[in-house]
Amino acid sequence: MQSRTNIDQLLADSLKALALKMPIDKITIKEITDGAGVIRPTFYNHFRDKYELLEWMIQTEIIAPAIPLLQTGQIKESLILIFENLQKDKKFYKKVVRLEGQHSCENIARQSIKEILYTFINEQSGEKKLAKRGLTINLMAEYYAQSMAFVVIQWVKQDMSLTPEQMADIFEYITAHSMDDVIAEMN
Repeated sequence: MQSRTNIDQLLADSLKALALKMPIDKITIKEITDGAGVIRPTFYNHFRDKYELLEWMIQTEIIAPAIPLLQTGQIKESLILIFENLQKDKKFYKKVVRLEGQHSCENIARQSIKEILYTFINEQSGEKKLAKRGLTINLMAEYYAQSMAFVVIQWVKQDMSLTPEQMADIFEYITAHSMDDVIAEMN
């Protein structure tokens, strides 16, 4: 008998293979399970729908590997790893960013990133209170998740033309500088 993780990965691999042949929103659960070599009820024992499978894939393959680096304060390294992991499945993620609406890549990525950032900020702050009234950990996590998701999606849409290191530098720069700082540095 296969473990839950093995079946999840079989389903993920099947979705990836199918996505290279057709739009993700046209792929059926039956096609995914046929490709994975499992029966349809098995899929529903693991995931609600293909979008939940996609969310699992993003969390497991892209975000989760970066968490240990983030937890040890290696923020830039965690960003580089996220960009490298996206690059490994470039053709697949170019299809994923085309998803729109409720199950858009942006929504899935933003929510996944927000959960991790919320935990990270909460752990880092300890007992300290935020200095600005009205500023909450949730608001900070949402803001940075939104900006990170936007940067990642734009990079994928632009054919990942910059290296993961260059993208990490850009994201690090934007988050460390105000708009006034950036404008003042323009030539």
